[in-house]
Amino acid sequence: MRVQEFQLAGAVLTARPSGALWWAARRLLCVADLHLGKSERFARRNGCLLPPYETRETLDRLAAEIDRLDPAAVVCLGDSFDDDAAAEGLSGDDLARLLGLIAGRRWIWVSGNHDPAPLTRAGEIAGDFVAGGITFRHEARQGASAEVSGHWHPKIGVTLRGRRVTRPCFLVDEDRAILPAFGAYTGGLSARHPALRPLMGPHARAILTGRVALSLPLDAALAE
Repeated sequence: MRVQEFQLAGAVLTARPSGALWWAARRLLCVADLHLGKSERFARRNGCLLPPYETRETLDRLAAEIDRLDPAAVVCLGDSFDDDAAAEGLSGDDLARLLGLIAGRRWIWVSGNHDPAPLTRAGEIAGDFVAGGITFRHEARQGASAEVSGHWHPKIGVTLRGRRVTRPCFLVDEDRAILPAFGAYTGGLSARHPALRPLMGPHARAILTGRVALSLPLDAALAE
């Protein structure tokens, strides 16, 4: 499994092909935008019936990362649930799986715009979470530094080996990292979008997820 390391505020962080961020020195795993319970919220609010398996798939992917890395702490960067009611609407099996992942480690739920006060029955709730001089928050702030965030679900389209592909990606520069959405039903926002591009400095990189984590200069990728 090929990963990509980068430095932020003097810390060596690892972008993993799954879309998770790993801080080995602190045994800290970070994921963004799980959106657990999205199919339940769609059915409840809109009567739109999606296959109700995204929560299980997302938890399976998260469990695989936890099994590989054995983190001491997990930080979820907001929108972990598709809304606050979705946390209460988890099936018994999904809730038991989630509580099993939380058990035995520190677990921080950063508040998001979808879940400002997640009702999780376990773990800590925080607006921003700070560790080792790095601030973990839901949405990036213009002008901030030493910041890890989610919210935007960044993705990028590039040509690889003559084939055009679009993948979720990390956006990384000297001041911040914006994580891709980890959830199964999340979609993405193009890194070309005017809400995203101004947040990133001139030496920013896009780290694509997939079978391997592939790092490309952001400006070059956007120029294709």
